[in-house]
Amino acid sequence: MLSDFEAAELLSFLTPEARPDVKGHTTSYILGLSGNRDGCRFLRTKPDIITALFALTSDPSIAIAKDCYFTLINLSADETLHQVLLTDIKVLQVMLKKVLDPEFVFSDQICSILSNLTRHLKTCKIMFKVLQEDVGVAKLVEIFCAESFNKKAKFHHLGPLLSNLTQLPEARSFMMDKDRCVIQRLFSYTQYQASVVRRGGVVGTLRNCCFDHAHHEWLLSDDVDILPFLMLPLAGPEELTEKENDGLPVDLQYLPEDKKREEDPDIRKMLLETLLLLTATKAGRDIFEKKSVYPIMREFHKWETDVHVTAACEKLVEVLIGDEPEPGMENLLEVDIPEEVEEKLTKADAREQEELEKEQERMKQEEEEEKKKRSDTEGAEKEQEAGLIR
Repeated sequence: MLSDFEAAELLSFLTPEARPDVKGHTTSYILGLSGNRDGCRFLRTKPDIITALFALTSDPSIAIAKDCYFTLINLSADETLHQVLLTDIKVLQVMLKKVLDPEFVFSDQICSILSNLTRHLKTCKIMFKVLQEDVGVAKLVEIFCAESFNKKAKFHHLGPLLSNLTQLPEARSFMMDKDRCVIQRLFSYTQYQASVVRRGGVVGTLRNCCFDHAHHEWLLSDDVDILPFLMLPLAGPEELTEKENDGLPVDLQYLPEDKKREEDPDIRKMLLETLLLLTATKAGRDIFEKKSVYPIMREFHKWETDVHVTAACEKLVEVLIGDEPEPGMENLLEVDIPEEVEEKLTKADAREQEELEKEQERMKQEEEEEKKKRSDTEGAEKEQEAGLIR
């Protein structure tokens, strides 16, 4: 790593007055340095360099500014640098202001940085406070949903940012304010094919919001109607009986033969976890029964191959077809679990996770063996053909 003398020399090349070619070589070098953990940890000890890089995000040279933004993306991915970026350099106010500029070139890079900075609860709280003072969550949602807001940016990473923010109860309360129309604007993006990042961010946001069981009935009501937007990505082209189809929400009835399911297993798992949360209350379970959720889950379970997603699906199906809890235990999120039972459940979950990982490893080995067999067979056939030709 660089000595203190070399670091000081590097810093002298990061001034606005430095020659553009020297600045360009220096920012490019630091970008490479930030691409690994050791480089990030070294830069953490040199806040002056990070401050200079942040200042150069406004450099007239697009290439230099771009290097600086990508370096900040790398640095913001390291939790140990969050305090430096937020408290010492105070990047938030400046970056949020630039996101609001419909002509700004690097809005997508800023969204990635903000998303990284909100992964952890402590910095998420700081971000939410600054955001509400300067911009507001409503404005971010507006920009996220208005795809023509800035023709130079796509704002896909606002999805993970919203997901991170909804770790906070106050952010969830804002998203589900019945006097606003905030969370409803996100529903259509559960099937947004142009970006897995946007889809995943939206589904993560909806899942976080569903931890607040007091809003479940409202979310499942006809006024909001979240259920079809969670089920449609999990539904396939399988034929259901006429009775089963008639019980489904209209958007899920008689789906076409080319209907495809969500391709990302992590998003499928989050969708299932969201549905499971919505079954925590008796009102939610009654609505699921009324709207024939089970047939969709039954066909999904037959189709799914990922062991972790299958396990999540089985947990949901157990609730859908199981007996109702005893009186006084209808809300599954409010049931007091004795400490010894909770310990047993934790151990059971750990065993289940271990078994799932073993199963995944077994399937992977079988797949590799099958590939090897096919390769050996093809090789033998080619040798046989070569022998015939001779």
